[in-house]
Amino acid sequence: MQKTFVRILCVVACLVGWGTASAQKIITYSAGMGTRDPENNDVWILYKRVRAEHEGMVLYADSALLNTEQNDFTAYGHIKIEITDTTTIYGDRLYYDGISRVVDIWADTVRLIDGKTTLTTNHLSYDRNTSTATYNNWGHTVNEDKSLVSRVGHYNSDIKTFYIYVQVVLQDSNMRLETDTLTYCTEDHLAEFGSPTYIYSGSSILYSENGSYNTETRYAYSTKASRVQNMEKILSCDTLHYYEDTEFGRAIGRVVLEDTVNKIICSGRYGETDRERQTSYVTDSALVKFVGKDENNPDAPQDTLYLHADSIRVINNENKEFTALNAFYHVKAFRTDGQAMCDSVYYSVQDSLLQLYGDPVLWYGDYQCTADTIEMYHGPNGPTIAYMRNNSISAEQLDPDKFNQIKGRNTEVHFVEGEPYYADILGNAEMVYYITDEDSGRVSIVGVNVGRGSDMRIYFKDRSPERVVTSGSPDMNAYPLGKLDPEKRVLQDFHWLDSRRPKSPMDVFVW
Repeated sequence: MQKTFVRILCVVACLVGWGTASAQKIITYSAGMGTRDPENNDVWILYKRVRAEHEGMVLYADSALLNTEQNDFTAYGHIKIEITDTTTIYGDRLYYDGISRVVDIWADTVRLIDGKTTLTTNHLSYDRNTSTATYNNWGHTVNEDKSLVSRVGHYNSDIKTFYIYVQVVLQDSNMRLETDTLTYCTEDHLAEFGSPTYIYSGSSILYSENGSYNTETRYAYSTKASRVQNMEKILSCDTLHYYEDTEFGRAIGRVVLEDTVNKIICSGRYGETDRERQTSYVTDSALVKFVGKDENNPDAPQDTLYLHADSIRVINNENKEFTALNAFYHVKAFRTDGQAMCDSVYYSVQDSLLQLYGDPVLWYGDYQCTADTIEMYHGPNGPTIAYMRNNSISAEQLDPDKFNQIKGRNTEVHFVEGEPYYADILGNAEMVYYITDEDSGRVSIVGVNVGRGSDMRIYFKDRSPERVVTSGSPDMNAYPLGKLDPEKRVLQDFHWLDSRRPKSPMDVFVW
């Protein structure tokens, strides 16, 4: 008797919809019990094991109301909707419009299951025309080991892609992504964002305002306001490629790499940071700034060293601490108390050693120093000792055509509290030094000393020579100012290079 009743209900439903829905397929159904609504003959009230089908979608519920005129369906209790072979929705209350082909389903926990993806919310709308599920009051999705949360969202089950908004969080055991606008494909694991976004992973924090992140490969791509921070180091640029697992980053456009502990800032138009090689690299208008710091007086004015080169490489140790720096080609450096120019530079933090190679020139106050290579060690109060190796020449300009000069094979300059104390000229020492006289505060040049010896030691006071000691059969002569042959006033190979000296921080870019 019950089976006969179910068959009668199915036949009646088909007959009722025969002429009214020729272009739109009607909802077919079966149920354990059913009756017409006494107030509306178009509505069937169905009970027990309700099953409805419409254009390939199958619905199960405890009870339902079917409006055969409007071709819509309201269901209650233990609802299950089989949208496709892989997509199923569960809830407690449902309304389905067979004309618009849109399902609305409610419950304390509505569940949409699509393969390995499970979306939960309290109200879900599913549009069968576009295969899109929509929620507007928080949704939580689990896909394998990944969790996705947002206030508003859309999920397209055909292309397995989420479009979600407002307080978005995507995370797994290794990372957490926070943003307000996100597109996420569960098949290729690609998250794309177009609003301020933070990605936290281990010790790294990546910020971007437009880009993508692959949750499987841990590769991030950013094209706007790109920044990645790893402990005390911050890399910012226009475009960033960052491989999270290896902590390798490639930066393009307005690149700035900052070490906040050592107060070092590198900038350029292209850069790389590589944890495996423990290096960071900047090129194309590369500039590194060492911000001076006085440990005993942190509030004192800080003098910054600006160093430019074609390319600059910063070296770290395994603890990511800055240990050394290499600068290659067209190197110029500026600081208020000293400037330099050469072909390449090496700086060691552990030794506080600065090495200049390739026609180096070092300017210190009124002095110019040249050699084949120059090495300078620094302490807390400034330089402690400088080595000028091979063809060393030091000069001081007194007026446009008069220069104090010291030349030798090698020179060692010793400093006390950052000021020169004495210099040793070792091997083939030569000097041209002008004799001055001070009268009523006015200094005038009255003569010139010219000499040579195997070695010399020059003592300084207030950065000026005070006493000269020679050894090895010295030959020293003093001449009145106008009695010395002009050719002997300039030592061989001496050239005054002040026109190439940087006078300001931005002059380091001028060659």
